[in-house]
Amino acid sequence: MKRLLVIVGLFFALSWTCIAQTNPADAPATKADIERYFQAIQTHDMMKKMVSAMTQSMHQMFHEQYLKHKDDLPADYEAKINSLMDDMFANMPWDEMMEAMVPAYEKHLTKGDVDNMIAFYATPTGSKLLREMPSIVAESMQDAMPIMMKYMDNVQQTLLKKTDAMIAESKKSSDAKAPATSN
Repeated sequence: MKRLLVIVGLFFALSWTCIAQTNPADAPATKADIERYFQAIQTHDMMKKMVSAMTQSMHQMFHEQYLKHKDDLPADYEAKINSLMDDMFANMPWDEMMEAMVPAYEKHLTKGDVDNMIAFYATPTGSKLLREMPSIVAESMQDAMPIMMKYMDNVQQTLLKKTDAMIAESKKSSDAKAPATSN
């Protein structure tokens, strides 16, 4: 019996030591931690600036599409498409989207991670990154847009060719299965 009490006592003593050494920074990030991080990186302002940058790139993309197909499109195509896109971004449920993102951040980050990121964005380099990120995104999107458009054109052409081939094959199969009619 004494042995059992000694073993149980030793177990609790060692367990308490492990619990006492747990680092609070290793605790999972909470919703409040993630909201603090979003505030530190000025998420709302950054989103607005990035959307503005994306909108400019998309306006340019639609302009190029219009020029490419202007004989088939109405004269007010660009104005209508740009207006629709601007309205879409203006009415986007940004707050709801940010709220929906919180669990993913909580899942993958610890309190210490969040604290370290907040500390980084408080440094001159972190502040510069926050300031420059919208311009970086805008310029990189503008540089990548022609590549993306070329790729999308190729994908579209490939899909159209494959669809035409499938239609032709389907017609050939149904013609072969149809019974010959004799008069």
